[in-house]
This record gives sequence, C-alpha cells and structure tokens, in this order.
Amino acid sequence: MSVLPVKIVNRSNNPLPEYATDGASGLDLRAFLPESISLAPGQRLLIPTGLFIELPSGYEAQIRPRSGLAWKQGVTCLNTPGTIDADYRGEIKVLLINHSDASCILENGDRIAQLVVQRVERISWQVGETLQETSRAKGGFGHTGKK
Repeated sequence: MSVLPVKIVNRSNNPLPEYATDGASGLDLRAFLPESISLAPGQRLLIPTGLFIELPSGYEAQIRPRSGLAWKQGVTCLNTPGTIDADYRGEIKVLLINHSDASCILENGDRIAQLVVQRVERISWQVGETLQETSRAKGGFGHTGKK
C-alpha cells in the first residue's frame, strides 16, 4: 500500500487525525471546541476541527459520517460526502445534524467524522448526439425493485 504525504497545520489542542485500525480507509476528525455545545434534535451546526491541509493536485478529501455516532446518537454529516478540493486552504469544518429526538452534547476532542483522501480524475467532454446502449438503459431510482 502506498502512502501519500499531505501537509497539515493543526491549530487545535487535539492529536492529528489517525486511522483507528490497520484496515481503516478514513482518519477520525475531532471537534475543536472552546466549550461543550448541545446539538438539539433537528439542529445542524458547522463544527470546527482546527485543521488545515494542503492536498496534492489530483486528490480530494471527503468528509464522511462516523457510523457509531450515527447509530448510537442519531448524529450524522450533511452534504455527504463533503468534498475538500486540492486548492482549498481554509479550516476543515464538519456540518453535523442531529436526527434523534434527544440533544447531543459535543465536547472538544470528540470524534465527529472521517476524512478519506481519494484520487480525482479530470474529464474532457466528448459532445455527441447519442450514447452507447446498455441493458440498464434509462432505469433509475428503484428500477431494480426491493430485493
């Protein structure tokens, strides 16, 4: 497995994002908060991480929900996956929403999302009048049934 070097600036008091297991594809992102905050049912908040990254050209970082946070507390990310482009230099922030019927308290250092880095291919449009036929054709939302 290759390792991609990525420059990071950490202005938080939390450790750098890390992989929880050897086989993990996402690095855990932590909340950088001066004090605890409450995320009410149905509320959405933009949570700072204190992290800034410099991705190489041809890559993106994706912000994805943490399954445990979604399952145990009903809190997940909006705009998922969120994309961090290679030329973005601002702070990484995570847009969370509480889908449960109870408030969720977030503390500094809580793991709130995952960061996954992927290679991105650029395209060149090839304008035409028709597309190659497939067995799926125009079948979209739900066309293959429930099972």
